[in-house]
Amino acid sequence: MASGRWSRKPSRPPRALTLLKALLLPVLLLAFSSSSAAAAAAMHNNNWAVLVCTSRFWFNYRHMANTLSLYRTVKRLGIPDERIILMLADDMACNPRNSYPAQVFNNENHQLNLYGDNVEVDYRGYEVTVENFLRILTGRHESAVPRSKRLLSDEGSHILLYMTGHGGDEFLKFQDSEELQSHDLADAVKQMKEKHRFKELLIMVDTCQAATLFSQLHSPGVLAIGSSMKGENSYSHHLDSDIGVSVVDRFTYYTLAFFEKLNMYSNASLNSLFNSYDRSMLMSTAYYRMDLYERPLNEVPVTNFFGSVMKTLHTDSAYTGFLAAHDDEVPMSMRDNQHDHFMSKNEASARRLNREKEAQIIPHGWTEVLLEQLEGKNTDIVALYGLGAMGILLALSTWLSM
Repeated sequence: MASGRWSRKPSRPPRALTLLKALLLPVLLLAFSSSSAAAAAAMHNNNWAVLVCTSRFWFNYRHMANTLSLYRTVKRLGIPDERIILMLADDMACNPRNSYPAQVFNNENHQLNLYGDNVEVDYRGYEVTVENFLRILTGRHESAVPRSKRLLSDEGSHILLYMTGHGGDEFLKFQDSEELQSHDLADAVKQMKEKHRFKELLIMVDTCQAATLFSQLHSPGVLAIGSSMKGENSYSHHLDSDIGVSVVDRFTYYTLAFFEKLNMYSNASLNSLFNSYDRSMLMSTAYYRMDLYERPLNEVPVTNFFGSVMKTLHTDSAYTGFLAAHDDEVPMSMRDNQHDHFMSKNEASARRLNREKEAQIIPHGWTEVLLEQLEGKNTDIVALYGLGAMGILLALSTWLSM
């Protein structure tokens, strides 16, 4: 009788082990996906910039130079043109008063032409309107607007919004013909948040009384910085005697001075940028609105908004187009050898990839759906759920093995 009981009992642990494996698989997959999401977020490769010069006419030369300077900086730090929306009156480079045709400078030494071959202006001239600006932020474009003129951000994006021009108490002038009010900006940002168009947004404004433009903001994840407080003016930095007008504003000039020391892999924080502004140098008080932003500024790299590290695709074999491009220059015998070598290398790569795929665990359909639902969630919450599930499974496996 005793032998009969012992003969049936070993059948239970294999079923328990199978159940344990089935339940542990999604937990492990979730942990892997959360760590991958955290690593992707740390690489800040989903960054966008909207750079707006709201002025026109020759005496506002410095505002165009401000915007082109920020444009050059964010490109140098890794944000590509397809993720930059540039709005300019674009009436300075070819202005008849310009003694340096097709060139724009931000310094009297004329060492750096900001208006070079690689400037892509998305909205120019009379396209720079309040309506178009709000359409860019909210994504409410007419169907004829091309993708290159749209802000195609998502809920994981970090966006830099830079504006410069003439402003006042809770307004910013657009080309001396209309105004953007503080409640217009706040409403657009609220729509962006509701439509999941950003994760974090940094608004930087270089105008007189810039801080008043932020007074109506209430959306979480927004950080704002202005060049001056209510009742204060923002001043130009210096006059270029050859051009005849001021070529850069003080706030933007010292912002550029900070970024010229950095590259796209820099760990400099937003706090270090904000602390670099000296009132005696700006001749105004730089204002920061941080109550809507959750993270400590000393833990946020400036490259989270002003730079980007693009995703790269690594391949084991050469691009076939390079071989075809040199076919005419390579003798037939050498070409055959190159082709054989290339094919054998491709076959070896294919075999290695097949072995790797066979070694991978293929998740069930329901786990894929679960991963999609949890994508973008807080990794700490996912980790807590995983630990809780592992504790329950450990207790269950202990009970089943008794």
